Amino acid sequence: MRWKNDAGWTSEILKVHDGDERDTNDWAWRLSIAEIESDAPFSAFPGVERVLVLLSGNGLRLRFDDGESHALRPPHDQLRFAGERAAFGELIDGPTRDFNLMWKRDLADAALWHRPLVGSMVVFVEPAETWAVHVLAGQARFADESGLGGVQMGDTAILVAADARTRYVLDGGGEVLLVRVRPVDPA
Repeated sequence: MRWKNDAGWTSEILKVHDGDERDTNDWAWRLSIAEIESDAPFSAFPGVERVLVLLSGNGLRLRFDDGESHALRPPHDQLRFAGERAAFGELIDGPTRDFNLMWKRDLADAALWHRPLVGSMVVFVEPAETWAVHVLAGQARFADESGLGGVQMGDTAILVAADARTRYVLDGGGEVLLVRVRPVDPA
């Protein structure tokens, strides 16, 4: 979908709703890939945490209204920041593609790791958790009975558990982003 300010595109990978699925703004967390074509302000998301990871391009500098500036540089720099912080994105020598993880603080807790994949990687998913594996480079195959099969650069696999802890085995070579999201304990 095109951004409201026409400065880029967003391809949504997954949006987990909290309530009415017909309301596009009613989500607990989401994964997407942004294609940024020109310098522009970032949209504000009050109550939301964000992690932005540079997938391709020569870099993106975020300038925040509080005076902080941070450059995402190749390969795969990342930045976590509060969605309500006013930010302006400046391209460093051309367009970028960026992986975007966002979650509402009062509904979910999330973590993101950039890891090499050399041989086998085992991911244990607890009930109520969701994991995502986004392939940055290379290719791999799920070696278990998950039915997920093969993944290659640009693919994202979503891993969930039913009522019990579930084990996923990924075999291959390359680099991946691992995302873990779990609901916030209301207590």
